[in-house]
This record gives sequence, C-alpha cells and structure tokens, in this order.
Amino acid sequence: MLEDFCATWKLVESRNFDDYMKALGVPFATRKVGNVTKPSILISVDGDRVVVKTQSKFRVTEISGKLGEEFDETTLDDRHVKSTFTVEGDKFVHTQRWDGKETKLIREIRNGKMVMTLTFQGVTAIRTYEKD
Repeated sequence: MLEDFCATWKLVESRNFDDYMKALGVPFATRKVGNVTKPSILISVDGDRVVVKTQSKFRVTEISGKLGEEFDETTLDDRHVKSTFTVEGDKFVHTQRWDGKETKLIREIRNGKMVMTLTFQGVTAIRTYEKD
C-alpha cells in the first residue's frame, strides 16, 4: 500500500493553502513564499522508516519515521511538533501535534495523482501532485 506513494511528486494544483497556513499562524512573508513555491516531494522507504523529502527553490527538508511511532519534526514554518506516519486504508496519514493542537496531512492516490488534504481547526486545503 505505502509503495503506491513511493515516487517523486511535483505540485500541480493548490487550493485554500493560504487559509490553512493562516490558521496555523504562519507569518505573512512565509505564507507568500509558501503560496508561490511549487515543491517536489520524494516519498521512499528505507528499511523500516518512511522518508519524506520536500524540495523547492527555497529549501530542502527531510523527515523520517517508523509507521505508527512518534518522532520529532521541525516544520517548514518552524513549528516543533511530534509527528506520526500511519497508513489508514488506502491513505498515507501524517499527523502533527504541538501545544495541544493537531493537524493532519492525508495523502491518497486518485487517478494516478497524489492528493494531499491538510486540515487544521476546520480549515481544509487540498494540494495535488503528479509524478515527476
């Protein structure tokens, strides 16, 4: 199941991402960069760890963790969170928790594209990626 996500994905469409970042408390300047950036995401498995590498003109980040086990992550907007990767049915779910808050990044494959739904406090953004 997870192997369906193992590829390099390029962002091709983004909806409501600015509102999602606003809800998270991302500063204006960082949101501006986030809205114009078209990152690639490389998802792979290395032994028993899932690796998610995000690459853009501005920054490259890499996180990894075992499925179902919490790990420390510093997000692109500099939040220090406890993250967990899980597979729920046909979805690859990335949950971030900090200061009593939680956001979920739910990835699923639809018509050969990876659709990522991000939710936080009632705000939803959808980012669609195609294989690069």
